[in-house]
Amino acid sequence: MPSTAQKKTSSTRPSRDAEATKAAILAAAEKEFAQQGLEATRTEDIAARTGVTKAMIYYYFKSKEDLYVAVLERVFAHAFSALNDLKQHHLPPEEALETFLREVLKFSCHNTNLAMLMFLEGMQNKGKYYERAGIPGIYKALSEILAEGIAAGVFRPLDPLHTAVNIFGACQFYFMARENIKHLWPAKQLLGKPMLEQHVQEVVAMVMAGVRA
Repeated sequence: MPSTAQKKTSSTRPSRDAEATKAAILAAAEKEFAQQGLEATRTEDIAARTGVTKAMIYYYFKSKEDLYVAVLERVFAHAFSALNDLKQHHLPPEEALETFLREVLKFSCHNTNLAMLMFLEGMQNKGKYYERAGIPGIYKALSEILAEGIAAGVFRPLDPLHTAVNIFGACQFYFMARENIKHLWPAKQLLGKPMLEQHVQEVVAMVMAGVRA
């Protein structure tokens, strides 16, 4: 007769296997959507990347659109988490802004799919799924940090939401246009560690200098 420990292991393994399968599907889908966009991506290609069937994909995600939204939510989860941490620690506006910038840039350096997903979502879907994934909330939270800094007198008078949009542009354009701007540095690797570190430092310095009173 199976022991209590054996029963517990057998009951938790399916859950772990399901989570691992979902994670693999999301990772494969992220790569496909970042390369092709929503419309051109085929579930057959996602299935081939993961070694599962199309039926298995639709078991976890009811449609390709639902899978796409789940990918967007997963990609931006790091930014949401960083913002929540900032709120919990109640940092001064300058420190909060710089900390958030470095977190977003660090994640962008490790996941270059983020910029292409944003670009293709705007070009192909006109931002239809951007809102469904809750991504505008990031701009709102960043604009609140800026508004607090303005009220405290440490940031100059500016439009918080418009500035938040420009800040994200400064962070992401480097990755979005890398195949174009690589010709500006023909002897360097844009996604190599030295260039990525320089990008982070340049963006942080530029943004902080631009918003300070």
